[in-house]
Amino acid sequence: MRNPFLLKFLLAAVLLLGNISFANISDTSSKEPEKDLKTKIKEDIDHHIKDSHSFTFFSDSKKNKHYGFSLPVILWDDGLKVFSSSKFHHGETLAEVDGNYYKLYHSKIYKTDAEGTINYDEDHHATNVKPIDFSITKNVVMMFVTGLLMFLLFSGLAKSFGKGPIAKGAGRFFEPIVLYIRDDIARPNIGETKYKRFMPYLLTVFFFVWFLNLFGLTPLGVNVTGNIAVTFALAIITFLITQFSGNGNYWKHIFWMPGVPVPMKFILAPIELLGVFIKPFALMIRLYANIMAGHVVLMSIIALVFTVQNWLGGGLSLVLAFFLSIIELLVAALQAYIFTLLSALYFGFAVEEHEHDEAH
Repeated sequence: MRNPFLLKFLLAAVLLLGNISFANISDTSSKEPEKDLKTKIKEDIDHHIKDSHSFTFFSDSKKNKHYGFSLPVILWDDGLKVFSSSKFHHGETLAEVDGNYYKLYHSKIYKTDAEGTINYDEDHHATNVKPIDFSITKNVVMMFVTGLLMFLLFSGLAKSFGKGPIAKGAGRFFEPIVLYIRDDIARPNIGETKYKRFMPYLLTVFFFVWFLNLFGLTPLGVNVTGNIAVTFALAIITFLITQFSGNGNYWKHIFWMPGVPVPMKFILAPIELLGVFIKPFALMIRLYANIMAGHVVLMSIIALVFTVQNWLGGGLSLVLAFFLSIIELLVAALQAYIFTLLSALYFGFAVEEHEHDEAH
Protein backbone atom coordinates (compact mmCIF):
# COMPACT_ATOMS: atom_id res chain seq x y z
CA MET A 1 0.00 0.00 0.00
CA ARG A 2 1.62 3.26 -1.16
CA ASN A 3 -0.62 5.73 0.66
CA PRO A 4 0.87 6.10 4.20
CA PHE A 5 -2.09 8.20 5.37
CA LEU A 6 -4.56 5.47 4.43
CA LEU A 7 -2.27 2.83 5.95
CA LYS A 8 -2.33 4.63 9.31
CA PHE A 9 -6.12 4.70 9.24
CA LEU A 10 -6.28 0.98 8.49
CA LEU A 11 -3.88 0.19 11.33
CA ALA A 12 -5.96 2.31 13.71
CA ALA A 13 -9.07 0.49 12.53
CA VAL A 14 -7.53 -2.90 13.35
CA LEU A 15 -6.77 -1.75 16.89
CA LEU A 16 -10.03 0.03 17.54
CA LEU A 17 -12.29 -2.62 16.08
CA GLY A 18 -11.06 -4.93 18.81
CA ASN A 19 -13.56 -3.15 21.03
CA ILE A 20 -16.39 -4.77 19.07
CA SER A 21 -15.00 -8.29 19.48
CA PHE A 22 -13.53 -8.49 15.95
CA ALA A 23 -16.99 -9.48 14.68
CA ASN A 24 -17.74 -8.70 11.03
CA ILE A 25 -20.99 -6.86 11.52
CA SER A 26 -21.62 -6.38 7.80
CA ASP A 27 -22.04 -10.13 7.26
CA THR A 28 -24.93 -12.39 8.27
CA SER A 29 -25.12 -15.99 9.41
CA SER A 30 -26.80 -18.43 7.09
CA LYS A 31 -28.82 -19.72 10.03
CA GLU A 32 -30.43 -16.38 10.84
CA PRO A 33 -32.75 -14.11 8.86
CA GLU A 34 -31.37 -11.01 7.23
CA LYS A 35 -30.96 -8.08 9.63
CA ASP A 36 -30.41 -4.44 8.85
CA LEU A 37 -27.04 -2.87 9.65
CA LYS A 38 -28.23 -0.80 12.61
CA THR A 39 -29.70 -3.91 14.26
CA LYS A 40 -26.41 -5.77 13.84
CA ILE A 41 -24.44 -2.87 15.31
CA LYS A 42 -26.79 -2.61 18.29
CA GLU A 43 -26.58 -6.37 18.94
CA ASP A 44 -22.78 -6.28 18.76
CA ILE A 45 -22.57 -3.39 21.22
CA ASP A 46 -25.01 -5.17 23.55
CA HIS A 47 -22.88 -8.30 23.33
CA HIS A 48 -19.78 -6.34 24.34
CA ILE A 49 -21.22 -4.54 27.37
CA LYS A 50 -23.00 -7.61 28.79
CA ASP A 51 -21.45 -10.40 30.80
CA SER A 52 -21.09 -13.82 29.15
CA HIS A 53 -20.85 -17.49 30.12
CA SER A 54 -18.02 -17.98 27.60
CA PHE A 55 -14.89 -16.03 26.71
CA THR A 56 -14.98 -15.19 23.01
CA PHE A 57 -11.95 -13.53 21.42
CA PHE A 58 -13.49 -13.03 17.97
CA SER A 59 -16.25 -14.43 15.77
CA ASP A 60 -16.66 -15.39 12.13
CA SER A 61 -20.23 -14.47 11.27
CA LYS A 62 -20.03 -16.03 7.78
CA LYS A 63 -19.23 -19.48 9.15
CA ASN A 64 -21.12 -18.84 12.42
CA LYS A 65 -18.03 -19.77 14.43
CA HIS A 66 -16.77 -18.30 17.70
CA TYR A 67 -13.15 -18.51 18.80
CA GLY A 68 -12.46 -18.56 22.51
CA PHE A 69 -13.04 -20.93 25.41
CA SER A 70 -16.00 -22.11 27.45
CA LEU A 71 -16.49 -21.39 31.14
CA PRO A 72 -18.06 -23.54 33.88
CA VAL A 73 -21.77 -23.11 34.54
CA ILE A 74 -22.72 -23.63 38.20
CA LEU A 75 -26.45 -23.68 38.96
CA TRP A 76 -28.52 -24.50 42.02
CA ASP A 77 -31.78 -26.10 40.93
CA ASP A 78 -32.95 -28.67 43.49
CA GLY A 79 -29.27 -29.51 43.85
CA LEU A 80 -25.97 -28.47 42.36
CA LYS A 81 -25.69 -28.59 38.55
CA VAL A 82 -22.23 -28.12 37.06
CA PHE A 83 -21.48 -28.29 33.33
CA SER A 84 -19.59 -26.49 30.59
CA SER A 85 -21.12 -23.49 28.82
CA SER A 86 -20.17 -25.19 25.52
CA LYS A 87 -23.45 -27.12 25.88
CA PHE A 88 -25.30 -23.90 25.05
CA HIS A 89 -23.22 -23.30 21.90
CA HIS A 90 -23.62 -19.53 22.40
CA GLY A 91 -27.36 -19.83 23.03
CA GLU A 92 -28.13 -21.92 19.94
CA THR A 93 -28.75 -25.24 21.73
CA LEU A 94 -30.22 -26.47 25.01
CA ALA A 95 -28.18 -27.91 27.86
CA GLU A 96 -29.55 -31.15 29.33
CA VAL A 97 -28.38 -31.96 32.86
CA ASP A 98 -29.89 -34.77 34.95
CA GLY A 99 -33.06 -34.73 32.85
CA ASN A 100 -33.49 -30.94 33.17
CA TYR A 101 -33.25 -28.57 30.23
CA TYR A 102 -31.67 -25.12 30.43
CA LYS A 103 -31.58 -22.37 27.83
CA LEU A 104 -29.25 -19.37 27.54
CA TYR A 105 -31.50 -16.47 26.63
CA HIS A 106 -30.30 -12.83 26.63
CA SER A 107 -27.25 -13.82 28.70
CA LYS A 108 -29.44 -15.40 31.39
CA ILE A 109 -30.13 -19.08 32.04
CA TYR A 110 -33.75 -20.27 32.19
CA LYS A 111 -35.19 -23.66 32.92
CA THR A 112 -37.27 -24.91 30.01
CA ASP A 113 -38.64 -28.02 28.31
CA ALA A 114 -37.09 -30.26 25.65
CA GLU A 115 -38.25 -27.84 22.91
CA GLY A 116 -36.67 -24.81 24.60
CA THR A 117 -39.97 -22.98 25.12
CA ILE A 118 -39.74 -19.53 26.66
CA ASN A 119 -42.94 -18.13 28.14
CA TYR A 120 -43.62 -14.40 28.33
CA ASP A 121 -45.82 -12.09 30.33
CA GLU A 122 -47.81 -9.19 28.89
CA ASP A 123 -44.68 -6.99 28.91
CA HIS A 124 -42.76 -9.64 26.93
CA HIS A 125 -40.58 -10.59 29.90
CA ALA A 126 -39.56 -14.22 30.25
CA THR A 127 -41.50 -16.00 33.02
CA ASN A 128 -39.55 -19.27 33.04
CA VAL A 129 -37.88 -20.32 36.28
CA LYS A 130 -34.32 -19.00 36.66
CA PRO A 131 -32.02 -21.26 38.70
CA ILE A 132 -29.65 -19.58 41.14
CA ASP A 133 -26.57 -18.88 39.03
CA PHE A 134 -23.08 -19.14 40.58
CA SER A 135 -21.34 -19.51 37.22
CA ILE A 136 -17.78 -18.41 36.47
CA THR A 137 -18.56 -15.80 33.82
CA LYS A 138 -16.28 -13.64 31.70
CA ASN A 139 -16.39 -10.81 34.25
CA VAL A 140 -15.54 -13.20 37.09
CA VAL A 141 -12.54 -14.51 35.13
CA MET A 142 -11.24 -10.96 34.65
CA MET A 143 -11.66 -10.23 38.37
CA PHE A 144 -9.61 -13.34 39.15
CA VAL A 145 -6.97 -12.25 36.61
CA THR A 146 -6.87 -8.75 38.09
CA GLY A 147 -6.59 -10.10 41.63
CA LEU A 148 -3.73 -12.40 40.61
CA LEU A 149 -1.98 -9.56 38.78
CA MET A 150 -2.25 -7.29 41.83
CA PHE A 151 -0.94 -10.05 44.09
CA LEU A 152 2.11 -10.64 41.90
CA LEU A 153 2.87 -6.94 41.41
CA PHE A 154 2.57 -5.84 45.01
CA SER A 155 4.08 -8.91 46.61
CA GLY A 156 7.08 -8.22 44.38
CA LEU A 157 7.02 -4.56 45.44
CA ALA A 158 6.97 -5.56 49.12
CA LYS A 159 9.87 -8.00 48.66
CA SER A 160 11.96 -5.36 46.87
CA PHE A 161 11.82 -3.14 49.96
CA GLY A 162 13.35 -5.96 51.97
CA LYS A 163 16.47 -5.68 49.83
CA GLY A 164 16.82 -1.91 49.99
CA PRO A 165 14.99 1.43 50.31
CA ILE A 166 14.42 1.77 46.57
CA ALA A 167 11.79 -0.26 44.72
CA LYS A 168 12.88 -2.30 41.74
CA GLY A 169 11.23 -3.36 38.50
CA ALA A 170 7.55 -2.48 38.05
CA GLY A 171 7.49 -1.32 41.68
CA ARG A 172 9.23 1.91 40.64
CA PHE A 173 6.12 2.86 38.70
CA PHE A 174 3.57 1.85 41.35
CA GLU A 175 5.39 3.13 44.44
CA PRO A 176 4.63 6.85 43.74
CA ILE A 177 0.94 5.97 43.26
CA VAL A 178 0.87 4.13 46.60
CA LEU A 179 2.50 7.13 48.29
CA TYR A 180 0.05 9.50 46.64
CA ILE A 181 -2.94 7.53 47.93
CA ARG A 182 -1.41 7.53 51.42
CA ASP A 183 -0.30 11.18 51.59
CA ASP A 184 -2.94 12.95 49.47
CA ILE A 185 -6.05 10.82 49.97
CA ALA A 186 -5.90 8.82 53.21
CA ARG A 187 -4.06 11.17 55.57
CA PRO A 188 -5.94 14.44 54.80
CA ASN A 189 -9.41 12.83 54.77
CA ILE A 190 -9.17 10.22 57.54
CA GLY A 191 -6.63 11.72 59.92
CA GLU A 192 -3.02 11.20 60.83
CA THR A 193 -3.75 8.77 63.65
CA LYS A 194 -6.37 6.52 62.02
CA TYR A 195 -5.61 6.34 58.31
CA LYS A 196 -3.35 3.26 58.50
CA ARG A 197 -6.12 0.75 59.19
CA PHE A 198 -7.96 1.85 56.05
CA MET A 199 -4.94 1.85 53.73
CA PRO A 200 -5.20 -1.85 52.68
CA TYR A 201 -8.75 -1.33 51.43
CA LEU A 202 -8.07 2.02 49.76
CA LEU A 203 -5.05 0.67 47.89
CA THR A 204 -6.90 -2.50 46.91
CA VAL A 205 -10.01 -0.75 45.61
CA PHE A 206 -7.99 1.86 43.66
CA PHE A 207 -5.84 -0.62 41.76
CA PHE A 208 -8.68 -3.13 41.39
CA VAL A 209 -10.97 -0.57 39.74
CA TRP A 210 -8.15 0.99 37.71
CA PHE A 211 -6.88 -2.31 36.29
CA LEU A 212 -10.40 -3.49 35.44
CA ASN A 213 -11.10 -0.18 33.70
CA LEU A 214 -7.92 -0.62 31.64
CA PHE A 215 -8.81 -4.20 30.73
CA GLY A 216 -12.15 -2.87 29.49
CA LEU A 217 -10.32 -0.81 26.86
CA THR A 218 -8.49 -3.81 25.40
CA PRO A 219 -9.72 -6.03 22.52
CA LEU A 220 -10.66 -8.68 25.13
CA GLY A 221 -14.10 -7.09 25.23
CA VAL A 222 -14.65 -7.07 28.99
CA ASN A 223 -16.86 -4.55 30.75
CA VAL A 224 -16.51 -5.45 34.43
CA THR A 225 -16.85 -2.03 36.07
CA GLY A 226 -19.65 -1.25 33.62
CA ASN A 227 -21.64 -4.02 35.33
CA ILE A 228 -23.86 -2.57 38.05
CA ALA A 229 -23.63 -5.77 40.12
CA VAL A 230 -19.85 -5.26 40.44
CA THR A 231 -20.09 -1.57 41.36
CA PHE A 232 -22.90 -2.44 43.80
CA ALA A 233 -20.63 -4.96 45.56
CA LEU A 234 -17.79 -2.44 45.81
CA ALA A 235 -20.14 0.25 47.15
CA ILE A 236 -21.57 -2.17 49.73
CA ILE A 237 -18.06 -2.96 51.01
CA THR A 238 -17.37 0.77 51.47
CA PHE A 239 -20.76 1.17 53.16
CA LEU A 240 -20.14 -1.68 55.62
CA ILE A 241 -16.63 -0.50 56.52
CA THR A 242 -18.00 3.01 57.12
CA GLN A 243 -20.84 1.87 59.38
CA PHE A 244 -18.78 -0.60 61.41
CA SER A 245 -16.03 2.00 61.84
CA GLY A 246 -18.43 4.72 62.97
CA ASN A 247 -17.85 6.05 66.48
CA GLY A 248 -20.29 7.68 68.88
CA ASN A 249 -19.83 11.10 67.32
CA TYR A 250 -20.69 9.73 63.88
CA TRP A 251 -24.00 8.25 65.01
CA LYS A 252 -24.75 11.25 67.22
CA HIS A 253 -24.42 13.58 64.23
CA ILE A 254 -26.90 11.43 62.32
CA PHE A 255 -29.66 10.95 64.91
CA TRP A 256 -29.19 13.83 67.39
CA MET A 257 -27.05 16.61 65.91
CA PRO A 258 -25.33 18.73 68.60
CA GLY A 259 -25.86 22.47 68.50
CA VAL A 260 -29.16 22.17 66.57
CA PRO A 261 -32.54 23.15 68.06
CA VAL A 262 -34.55 20.12 69.19
CA PRO A 263 -37.45 20.58 66.73
CA MET A 264 -34.97 20.72 63.86
CA LYS A 265 -33.32 17.50 65.05
CA PHE A 266 -36.53 15.57 64.33
CA ILE A 267 -36.58 17.01 60.81
CA LEU A 268 -32.88 16.57 60.03
CA ALA A 269 -32.45 13.08 61.50
CA PRO A 270 -34.39 11.30 58.70
CA ILE A 271 -32.50 13.34 56.10
CA GLU A 272 -29.14 12.42 57.62
CA LEU A 273 -30.18 8.77 57.83
CA LEU A 274 -31.20 8.85 54.17
CA GLY A 275 -27.79 10.30 53.34
CA VAL A 276 -26.14 7.24 54.86
CA PHE A 277 -27.66 5.13 52.07
CA ILE A 278 -27.37 7.75 49.33
CA LYS A 279 -23.58 7.87 49.64
CA PRO A 280 -22.92 4.24 48.58
CA PHE A 281 -25.66 4.56 45.94
CA ALA A 282 -23.79 7.52 44.44
CA LEU A 283 -20.56 5.52 44.46
CA MET A 284 -22.25 2.66 42.62
CA ILE A 285 -24.00 4.77 39.97
CA ARG A 286 -21.05 7.09 39.29
CA LEU A 287 -18.61 4.29 38.45
CA TYR A 288 -21.17 2.21 36.54
CA ALA A 289 -22.59 5.07 34.47
CA ASN A 290 -19.24 6.58 33.46
CA ILE A 291 -17.68 3.30 32.36
CA MET A 292 -20.82 2.03 30.62
CA ALA A 293 -21.34 5.32 28.77
CA GLY A 294 -17.70 5.37 27.66
CA HIS A 295 -17.94 1.89 26.14
CA VAL A 296 -21.21 2.61 24.34
CA VAL A 297 -20.09 5.97 22.94
CA LEU A 298 -16.71 4.64 21.78
CA MET A 299 -18.20 1.64 19.97
CA SER A 300 -20.98 3.75 18.48
CA ILE A 301 -18.39 6.09 16.96
CA ILE A 302 -16.41 3.15 15.59
CA ALA A 303 -19.64 1.78 14.10
CA LEU A 304 -19.95 4.97 12.02
CA VAL A 305 -17.23 3.50 9.80
CA PHE A 306 -19.79 0.92 8.63
CA THR A 307 -22.79 3.25 8.42
CA VAL A 308 -21.17 6.26 6.70
CA GLN A 309 -19.51 4.04 4.06
CA ASN A 310 -17.22 6.66 2.57
CA TRP A 311 -13.52 7.36 2.98
CA LEU A 312 -13.86 10.83 4.53
CA GLY A 313 -16.58 9.92 7.06
CA GLY A 314 -14.87 6.67 8.01
CA GLY A 315 -11.52 8.40 8.49
CA LEU A 316 -13.00 11.13 10.67
CA SER A 317 -14.80 8.48 12.74
CA LEU A 318 -11.52 6.66 13.37
CA VAL A 319 -9.75 9.89 14.35
CA LEU A 320 -12.55 10.74 16.78
CA ALA A 321 -12.51 7.20 18.17
CA PHE A 322 -8.74 7.39 18.65
CA PHE A 323 -8.91 10.60 20.68
CA LEU A 324 -11.89 9.27 22.64
CA SER A 325 -9.82 6.17 23.48
CA ILE A 326 -7.11 8.43 24.92
CA ILE A 327 -9.73 10.22 27.01
CA GLU A 328 -11.04 6.84 28.21
CA LEU A 329 -7.57 6.02 29.51
CA LEU A 330 -7.76 9.15 31.66
CA VAL A 331 -11.31 8.30 32.74
CA ALA A 332 -10.16 4.82 33.80
CA ALA A 333 -7.71 6.33 36.30
CA LEU A 334 -10.02 9.19 37.25
CA GLN A 335 -12.92 6.92 38.22
CA ALA A 336 -10.62 4.76 40.35
CA TYR A 337 -9.32 7.93 42.03
CA ILE A 338 -12.82 9.30 42.69
CA PHE A 339 -14.07 6.00 44.15
CA THR A 340 -11.03 5.83 46.45
CA LEU A 341 -11.27 9.50 47.45
CA LEU A 342 -14.98 9.31 48.33
CA SER A 343 -14.43 6.09 50.28
CA ALA A 344 -11.69 7.85 52.28
CA LEU A 345 -14.03 10.80 52.92
CA TYR A 346 -16.76 8.49 54.24
CA PHE A 347 -14.25 6.72 56.49
CA GLY A 348 -13.06 10.09 57.75
CA PHE A 349 -16.62 11.12 58.65
CA ALA A 350 -17.08 7.84 60.53
CA VAL A 351 -13.96 8.11 62.72
CA GLU A 352 -13.82 11.88 63.18
CA GLU A 353 -13.63 13.04 66.80
CA HIS A 354 -15.26 16.22 68.17
CA GLU A 355 -14.24 17.22 71.66
CA HIS A 356 -16.65 20.15 71.85
CA ASP A 357 -19.95 20.95 70.21
CA GLU A 358 -18.48 24.33 69.35
CA ALA A 359 -16.30 22.58 66.77
CA HIS A 360 -19.26 22.84 64.42
